[in-house]
Amino acid sequence: MGRVHRYLLSVMRDKGAGYLVLLDPDRLDPRKIKDVGRACQEGGADALLVGSSLLLGDTLDRVVWDLKEVVDIPVILFPGSSDQLSAGADAVLFLSLVSGRNPELLIGQQVRAAPKIRAFGLEPISTAYILVEGGTLSTVEYMSNTRPIPRDKVDVAMAHALAAEYLGMRMVYLEAGSGARLSVPEEMVRGVAGYVGLPVVVGGGIRDPKVARRKVEAGASFVVTGNVLEDGKLTPERVKAFADAVHLGGR
Repeated sequence: MGRVHRYLLSVMRDKGAGYLVLLDPDRLDPRKIKDVGRACQEGGADALLVGSSLLLGDTLDRVVWDLKEVVDIPVILFPGSSDQLSAGADAVLFLSLVSGRNPELLIGQQVRAAPKIRAFGLEPISTAYILVEGGTLSTVEYMSNTRPIPRDKVDVAMAHALAAEYLGMRMVYLEAGSGARLSVPEEMVRGVAGYVGLPVVVGGGIRDPKVARRKVEAGASFVVTGNVLEDGKLTPERVKAFADAVHLGGR
């Protein structure tokens, strides 16, 4: 178990649940990257995720290094492909899209990424990525050419998460998708969290601190927000509202 993974487990233990902010390099003003990092840390985010299902620019490396200059919390890659890697990050979510049947995202991209991860000295955190129907066609659904698990099929999500645990993965990420109209149902979060012994990360469609708290009360170990903090809405106060909801919800 690596340093960042141990840190995340300590956040769960000490705060009940952790709050992660997802930053899309394409959506960041290069002049404001450091300000964004400071705002996230000041507001109480426990770590930063950097990545996207699709990147049009080549700013990922710069974003990572700029963030590392100003924050003490971990900067973790959330890659949409093996090209989205940077030696400046602390760790990488080594994702496998276990909810789909596209071999390229089950093992193909992972084989391409593994040597780079080793060469960069990144800490890999093996994570089962489970796409859940979010009420709209998401970028990750379109790009991955896979179908999400229907919102009412809790047992299907539970079975996928358990298979991931038996395969040796370290975390489960329930994802409604960037810009999702609906977030992952609490019933599904509760079912998966009660069925496996892995930390459960929940992201996509979470636009209100009260919704974030409900995910934690249902059993989420980590809550991720992304789009809701874009377009000038990323302030320490806004981050703190989510962080307090997640941390207090865990208590």
